[in-house]
Amino acid sequence: MSGSLSRSVSLQSPEVGGGMAASLLQLPQGRGDQRQSQGPASGSSPLQHFVQAKKKINEIFKEVEGYVNETERFLETVPKEAGVAPDEVYAAAQEYGLKVAGIREVLERDHMKVAFFGRTSNGKSTAINSLLGEKILPTGIGHTTSCFLQVEGSHTGEAYLTTEKDDSHQSLQSLPQLGNALCAEKLDSNCKVKIHWPVEKCRLLGEEVVIIDSPGIDVEADLDEWIDKHCLDSDVFVLVANAESTIMLTEKKFFHKVSERLSNPNIFILHNRWDASAGEDQQDQVRNQHKERAVAFLTSELGICSKEDAEDRIFFISAKEALQTRLQEAKGQPPNIHTEDYFTRYLEYQQFEKKLEHCLSSTAVTTKFSAHTTRGRDIVVREGNMIGEVQDTASSRRNEEANNRKEMLDRLDFTERQLELMTHEMKDKICAIVEDVEYKVAKALSEEIRRLSVLVDEFSDPFHPDPLVVNVYKSKLNHHLESGVGSNLKARLSSDLQLNMETQQKDMMDRMTALLPLEKQTTRQSEALATKAATDPSPAKRDGFYGVSRNILPRREAFEVLYHLNCDNLCSDFQEDLSFKFSLGFSCLMSRFMAAGQAKKRNGHQSYNSQYQNIPRPMSSHSTPETPSNEFMIPVDDWSLVSRLALASLSSQGTMGGLLVGGLLLKTVGWRVIAVSGAIYGVVYLYERITWTNQAKLKEFKRQYVDHAARKLRLIVDMTSANCSHQVQQELSSTFARLCHLVDESTAEMKDSAKQMEKSVRELEDIAGRAKVLRNQATFLSNKLEMFETTYLQTE
Repeated sequence: MSGSLSRSVSLQSPEVGGGMAASLLQLPQGRGDQRQSQGPASGSSPLQHFVQAKKKINEIFKEVEGYVNETERFLETVPKEAGVAPDEVYAAAQEYGLKVAGIREVLERDHMKVAFFGRTSNGKSTAINSLLGEKILPTGIGHTTSCFLQVEGSHTGEAYLTTEKDDSHQSLQSLPQLGNALCAEKLDSNCKVKIHWPVEKCRLLGEEVVIIDSPGIDVEADLDEWIDKHCLDSDVFVLVANAESTIMLTEKKFFHKVSERLSNPNIFILHNRWDASAGEDQQDQVRNQHKERAVAFLTSELGICSKEDAEDRIFFISAKEALQTRLQEAKGQPPNIHTEDYFTRYLEYQQFEKKLEHCLSSTAVTTKFSAHTTRGRDIVVREGNMIGEVQDTASSRRNEEANNRKEMLDRLDFTERQLELMTHEMKDKICAIVEDVEYKVAKALSEEIRRLSVLVDEFSDPFHPDPLVVNVYKSKLNHHLESGVGSNLKARLSSDLQLNMETQQKDMMDRMTALLPLEKQTTRQSEALATKAATDPSPAKRDGFYGVSRNILPRREAFEVLYHLNCDNLCSDFQEDLSFKFSLGFSCLMSRFMAAGQAKKRNGHQSYNSQYQNIPRPMSSHSTPETPSNEFMIPVDDWSLVSRLALASLSSQGTMGGLLVGGLLLKTVGWRVIAVSGAIYGVVYLYERITWTNQAKLKEFKRQYVDHAARKLRLIVDMTSANCSHQVQQELSSTFARLCHLVDESTAEMKDSAKQMEKSVRELEDIAGRAKVLRNQATFLSNKLEMFETTYLQTE
């Protein structure tokens, strides 16, 4: 911009230059009179148009703020469970509220704000002093300004200052102690001192413009706090750079942060101390270099303006020369400056003033209100559309909920009627299965009792007739018998019972599942597995299917019938008799004779009592289990007592009786027959006596044990079969009860859902009505903002 000035002026002699400067510098001497003639309250002033527009836009945004707050309160009352507004809507409403509050905070200011920033000792305070026309702000070499100094217009003609903590008027003489970094009583860099300067001494202050000075941006690390506290309401930023160097990274970093928080900030760049280049051979090259880098910074890096606008915002001045000139003007004297090109620099400084005033006055309304109006209308339109979507969604959801409630009530009635019918049917099925299980268990246990000898013979632990060893042997044999009988019963019954149980449970689940909601029913995949598992005898595959099919029930371990025999207690009274007994002895013969008679009698009892036996299902006579109720037997010990009594009675007749019997036999059969019979009898006795080894004792022990265990096990046939059938009944009843519980829970949930749906229908109707009112209000506010834009912004 200043490059268009004639270089012939700068090449004149100091005397000639001084004369021309003196003649041209007569213009600023009448600045106060011109300001008074124009007057800040002139109706033709662009600032008055700005004031009117500001008043109107504040009124509109007050209504907009009330609208967004009402919308936010409305959305807070809308439960998220209603499903009419996603989470993004709630977040957007809060965001719009914050945005409108921020816009209102900016719009409520009654002045424009110019902020000067730069590195330490770049001449920021001197540049502001030159605008004020007097040396008010502390200046000097090094770090001078210690805090933010805000210069405002004073319409009373009084010059004073206030601080953030003290609003009382203080003399400007205390400013060096408060704002000077070289003073021990200086304030913190984040504090701000307000300087109230008479408006008659500065045109910008007369037009209600505020100028703010800042500490060096290279001495404080927390630039974000500076920006948030002092820069967000600034309308123009002036970067005061040192012309003896270039724009530094620290300065760029600061204005990058400003650009992130403010959209398209107005930035002027002053290359101060340009008087240092006077007389330099490469002055033009340095100037072009600074200018190119500054233009690139504004256009390429920040992207806030075009290249043409950027060239009109870059100036090369000497604030110190401008301040000296203004001070001399105030005294009515010409400036006493003889530096080469002084007039060119001062003329460029005046151009900076004019450009700054033009930016603040002619573009004030556009730069301040255009973006806010566009953002405000965008917020209102977006929020109106958002509320419209809420209204449409609420209306649609209301109709959907009403239909769902009707379907839910119909389904509830059907479920309750079906559950009552199925309950009676399942009770009959469970009773039939329980009777069948009781019959099968009783039959299988009776068959196992008849083959106890095979199971006992399989026990091969070492045996010794010692009483201690025999006791241990009996204990192990009891466990072997219990384990063997239990294993055999499982092998005979478990597969059949398990399949029967699972088939019945599957039937229960299939029929009860049909009464449950779709989300609780088994998948089609489990149905396909059911068909395959029903035909597959593999327990693993059946377990795999039922693991899938039972996903509607709480997980439980697979059911298995337990056969509680407890042979230790049953055979605890078993007492073995391992003493030698001759097979042809009198007691043995008598026992065999009596046992044969008892067998005939037992068969008679069986044929008589078969029609009265209390067995779950009728069975054939050959498979009827032998129990104490249909057999009679005298214990072996009792028969030995009888034989002893018989022998005693015979021997009690004395020796004479024996001789008579012997003589009778001798005469009848002869002595040779008697001798041969006696020899044979003795040989047999001797043979049995010799062969009575531990192995024979073990065989006799097992025979006695089998007889005793068979009698005891027959006592618990009915009890064991009843216990197993009770287990099956418990499992089936438990499964059905859990299924019924699921259905009951489902019906309770359906009742609660119906009530909740009715409540939801009323809530959705209320939401749709309130959303409609807010939607119409958004349309009204959008029209008002459009009218403001037509009235105030398009005329600019």
